[in-house]
Amino acid sequence: MLNIHNLSVSFAGEYLFEEIAFRLNAGDRVGLIGKNGAGKSTMLKLLSKELEPDTGVIASDKDIRIGFLKQDIDFELGRSVLEEAQQAFKEIKDLELQLDTINHQLVERTDYESEGYNQLIIDLNDITHHYEILGGYNYQGETEKVLQGLGFKREDFNKKTETFSGGWRMRIELAKLLLQNNDVLLLDEPTNHLDIESIIWLEQFLRNYTGAVVIVSHDKMFLDNVTNRTIEISLGRIYDYSKPYSEYLVLRKEISDQQVSAQKNQEKQIQQTEKLIEKFRAKASKASMAQSLIKKLDKIERIEVDEDDNSVMKLRFPVSVTPGKVVVEIENLSKSYGKNDVLKEIDLLVERGSKTAFVGQNGQGKSTLAKIMVGDLDHEGHLKLGHNVQIGYFAQNQAEYLDGSKTVLDTMIDAANETNRSKVRDILGSFLFRGDEADKYVRVLSGGERNRLALAKMLLQPFNVLVMDEPTNHLDIKSKNVLKQALQSFEGTLILVSHDRDFLQGLTSNVYEFKDGNIREYLGDIDFYLEERKVQDFRAIEKKQQAVKTKEKNKDNEVTFEDQKKIKSLKNKLSNAESSIGVLEKEIANIDHELLMNYDATIAQKNFFDSYENKKKELKKLMDVWEEITMELEEMTEKS
Repeated sequence: MLNIHNLSVSFAGEYLFEEIAFRLNAGDRVGLIGKNGAGKSTMLKLLSKELEPDTGVIASDKDIRIGFLKQDIDFELGRSVLEEAQQAFKEIKDLELQLDTINHQLVERTDYESEGYNQLIIDLNDITHHYEILGGYNYQGETEKVLQGLGFKREDFNKKTETFSGGWRMRIELAKLLLQNNDVLLLDEPTNHLDIESIIWLEQFLRNYTGAVVIVSHDKMFLDNVTNRTIEISLGRIYDYSKPYSEYLVLRKEISDQQVSAQKNQEKQIQQTEKLIEKFRAKASKASMAQSLIKKLDKIERIEVDEDDNSVMKLRFPVSVTPGKVVVEIENLSKSYGKNDVLKEIDLLVERGSKTAFVGQNGQGKSTLAKIMVGDLDHEGHLKLGHNVQIGYFAQNQAEYLDGSKTVLDTMIDAANETNRSKVRDILGSFLFRGDEADKYVRVLSGGERNRLALAKMLLQPFNVLVMDEPTNHLDIKSKNVLKQALQSFEGTLILVSHDRDFLQGLTSNVYEFKDGNIREYLGDIDFYLEERKVQDFRAIEKKQQAVKTKEKNKDNEVTFEDQKKIKSLKNKLSNAESSIGVLEKEIANIDHELLMNYDATIAQKNFFDSYENKKKELKKLMDVWEEITMELEEMTEKS
């Protein structure tokens, strides 16, 4: 499908990757991994033909269709959900405009005998035929079906896209890609801002996808559940193995260990050979042997160990001052958006030094409560911050608040004060912005690099309570581990909104689940919470909830034993009717054939016409009975 050959891309004289090659085939589900800034998003832009390489070629099959899901979705304001999803059918929509124009002209014109009018009729027929071939009469129904499959309700179809959250906009974009029937899907951080239900759907869709998929993601569980191949970009090279992420890491470690072992053995052999050469050189009788050994040594292909980029940021969250024992006190707090009650009279007490996780589906109020705590949203009810409380807040879209026209260094200097301005370069160095990296403009940074900068900027302000909303979005796996270690060592109070189980494990001491406007506390870590819910992960919770809903639905529509008997009886009657109809139709067809072949002899038979008409009447009666049974059976089946 796609053949990448000797591809090289450089920025400011430095290669992101150089002369790399690989091939994408149908059925490949590739996890494209690497550190922030390694070139993953750049690779997707190259594959989508949005970006041209410095050298090398990307060859593809003729008429290949490529769908690209970007990190930042840009919708045109004013479009409804349905209108945006139908952008997948650009060619059909263009044909509709042409048909509309022609029909208007045909209504207005009266020169019916002219050549121009005749040409309009020809164009109308041609475009209508093309429209039908492309599925012009079916695309609206297909769009609604896919949107409903992605969780949209029919009443959502005419709402404007800008009224939906990032996760729901991602679903609209996924709907467009699905409706386009692409051969290759390129997905850049598809799980960012998606709730658990959406991630489950996406996993199922990608596992059944017949084309090629390339996924950039830092969600280990998602990669393991979906991918069958891993390509890592590291220090300008790629490592390509037909394994999902976790299996790839094990294999990569084994190969690296084997290379180190083989290199050590080779070094021993080289050293022994060099000693022999030195020994033989001293003797004239052994000079030819020494020359032979030198030639042999020159021909040895030196074993190289694959380099690994192990540089990671250094992160520590210092506590400003010690607050009072009670950090946040909430009583009867409520929050509504119009008629939507997100939080209903909740009570919450956060004590000094506690580490708390907020979990639950999107739209259940986790981020809303976080914003209320830091004073970004108004509310009803009582909220009181404790003595000496200083809150540091990392929003879900924190990186979006950075000014793209500033450099990394200027961003930090502008946020610093007199006491910490001299430490700005040291802080940036800890976050891997060293040397010329600090002079980069924010607009050219990758999503992960922006998140690192946002974290570094946050350290310039004093805090003893840290509220973080999905801080791992865009961070590479190594950076996520560093952040987790820093939060484990943080001596202040932590409130963390996340759906990442790996990140939450061993990090928090209590969990609040948000559901239907209420919160429920679990006094333990995330594993305790999952154990209480009797599931292994968040995805299983969602599946369990879906199973309960299905069970309740089946219970509401429960079929009685009498209903089952009636359905069985109707099926038997339907089968008998169909059999009798088949026999009669065959008899009537035989008579029709005899009439055609030998009319006089056939009508001369005794009571021919009476028998012929009776058979036709009986067939009509059986067809009516068949229709009645079918309708009754459909009603009974729908009830079940």
